[in-house]
This record gives sequence, C-alpha cells and structure tokens, in this order.
Amino acid sequence: MTKRISSWTIFTLRASTGPLAVGLSLGVALVTANNTASAQFVTTPAQKATAQQVAQSGVPLSELSPNAPDNYTVKSGDTLWAISRLFLKSPWRWPELWGMNLQSIRNPHLIYPGQQLYLDKTGGRATLRVRSGGPGDVPTDTIRVSPRTRISALADAAIPTLPPNLIEPFLAEPLVVDEATLLTAPRIVATQDRVLLSRGDRGYARAQREGDLSTAQGAPYKFRVFRNAKPLKDPNTDLVLGYEAQYVGDAELVRGESLRAGKDKSGKDIAEIVPATIDIVNSKEEMRVGDRLLPEPKREFQTYVPRAPEQRIEGGRIVSVYGNGVVNAAQNQIVVINRGKLDGMETGHVLAILNDGRQVLDRTDPAKPQIKLPDERNGLLMVFRTFDKVSYALILQITDGVSVGDRLVNPR
Repeated sequence: MTKRISSWTIFTLRASTGPLAVGLSLGVALVTANNTASAQFVTTPAQKATAQQVAQSGVPLSELSPNAPDNYTVKSGDTLWAISRLFLKSPWRWPELWGMNLQSIRNPHLIYPGQQLYLDKTGGRATLRVRSGGPGDVPTDTIRVSPRTRISALADAAIPTLPPNLIEPFLAEPLVVDEATLLTAPRIVATQDRVLLSRGDRGYARAQREGDLSTAQGAPYKFRVFRNAKPLKDPNTDLVLGYEAQYVGDAELVRGESLRAGKDKSGKDIAEIVPATIDIVNSKEEMRVGDRLLPEPKREFQTYVPRAPEQRIEGGRIVSVYGNGVVNAAQNQIVVINRGKLDGMETGHVLAILNDGRQVLDRTDPAKPQIKLPDERNGLLMVFRTFDKVSYALILQITDGVSVGDRLVNPR
C-alpha cells in the first residue's frame, strides 16, 4: 500500500490519534489507498494467543533482560528487534513484548518514535506500558516535505522490525531455481558495438520458448539478468538443493523476438530470426553474451516478525555465504541454510547457530585418542526469504565467525 505526494507544492503533515489529520496548503491533494497501513502487517494466531495470555498477567521478572530500563523513549532508527532485546533476555520472544503492550499498542508493527514505554513490576510480574496517549497513537511530529514525488509505505513512520538496509538489497538479488529453469530462460546473444554491457547499453536476446520475449499485452517487459548457477549442496547429504543464480542487473524489453522473410546466398526464401531488443537499465556487474533473463517479480512490502519456529528443526546447517567466495560470515551478513518451505521454514523464524566442535587429540590420555569438543552456541540468525529447500537468513548476532557447515537449532 503506498501514498503519493504530488510535486510542485510545499506542505506539512501532522499526525494525530485516529485517522491522519492532514494540513494542506497551496491547494495540495494527498491521495492514499483505502486500506489501512496495519493491514500489511501479519501476525499468526499463535503469536496473538501468546500475547493475550501475557497481557493478562505480564511476564516473570526473571524473563527480563538484566539491564532492562524502567522507561524508554522510542527513537528514530530503533527497531522492534532492538527494543525486544532491550527488555527481554530472548529477542525472538517478540509475542511477549507485544503482549506486555497489548492494551496500549494494538498493533506491534505500529510503534513510533516519541512513544514512551515504561516497566511496571508490580506483584513480581512485568508489564510494559505507554506513558501517555491512547490506542493506535501515531507520531505527532510535524514533517516538512520537499517538493517532489515520493512513493512509500503508509506505515513508514513506524519503527521497522530490523534495519531495512540490511535485507532489502537481497530480496531481489539471490534467486534459487532448478537447473532446467535457468537453462531454458531467454539469453543475451549479441551486443551493438561492445563486448560487455552496462547501464544505458542496448543488447539483443533470444528465447527458447515462444512468447517469453513478446511485447504482447500482459507479457513481462522488465527482466532481471543472471549468470553462473551455483549448486547449493546440503552439508548433511551432499545432495543439490537448488541452484543460486548470480544477479548482475536489470533489463527492459524494447522489441520482441520475431521472424521476417529473407533470402539465403543462393536466393532461396528463408525466415530470418530477428532477436529481441533489450535496454540495460541497471547493472551490478557488466553483462555479457550468455547471461540469462528472468521476469522481474512484483514488488512486495515485506514485514518480519522475529519468532522461534513452532516445530523442532532437525539437521539445519549453513550451506553458503552469499556474495563472496569464502566460507566464513560476520554479523549482518547473509547466509543460505539447508531448510526451506518444505521443512516448515517461514520468514521471521529465528534459529540459534552452533559452532561445530573441533576434533582434538587428548594428550592427557596415554592412548592419545581423538575427541570431539561439544558444539557451542555462537549466535542467532533470522530467515527472511524462503524457497522450497533452502532459505536466506540474516546473521543477527554472533560471538565468533560463522562457517559453512555450522549447525542450526531452535533458540532456547
């Protein structure tokens, strides 16, 4: 859901409780969609049930973070994850935080800068409340808008679950497909006057299936360009779970592929193949002949609810680190895991990372046997994009480097 602000005007938006109160000057019109912003944010029945239960009695003081403040003012740049971690020992226990707020903050996704939260520890139980205002409060700050067109989510002023810049670049880039999908996708076959293509260049492409590069009404005309389908193998079984295509840029279809009448060298009538014409509109890397085109998916505004999986996760492992050729990852990096939709993984699921215990020699034993040290917990990650057999996850926090093959378990 988006809002559009027309250009060539200067005005202010002032939010109040209930529907937005909009002050307009210079004859400006503000156009919004009919649905409310909160309709974009989904919570599961289990989360609601947990929140209702906690809202009635609060949480034990033992579940609070040792450094939980008595009061806190939400600031611009805060995230739901950070606030959860501020008050609770386990940030993925987000429903408890929501439950503590349930009477004051009806929608946990609509927590705004300027709201004041404080802890009530009466009777050995903790309840988190809003110091002032009523249900559904929204920011009261006046925002000066510059005279240009903007398109953004209606709930932009609300704090996000995680810093958006950590995940948004990866929502479109990594693509997991089966080998046949990429091999049958349209491919770049020629350029105008250079070997490599970058933004602003024109190229030519052919499809293996009729209609894949057509300008007919309703056919896709925006494409993402990929290459190098890297196999993703399960560390447990060595089976290929899928192929990760490397994103290199975006292209738009200018003219569709066609056939035209012609003659060969002997003068015989033939049908000449005329490849489709594409323009490169964005390039992460220079493109070349052989790169593949896949239709651009529809833009989706994603929300993430950090939570532990309801089912037990067995055999979870880190398959690869996205975007580089090494096997180690740091905090805020993206990794691929060997569990996907078919295994019950959902966006927002939080898993604990275990470092694989090293094999060492016991030199205190005369026989000097080989022993394996216990696996140790190293941090947390959150799933943000799922495919059938694999998922992409963001490393939220770690104490040491994360390696390919590290185990993944339910957080405790």
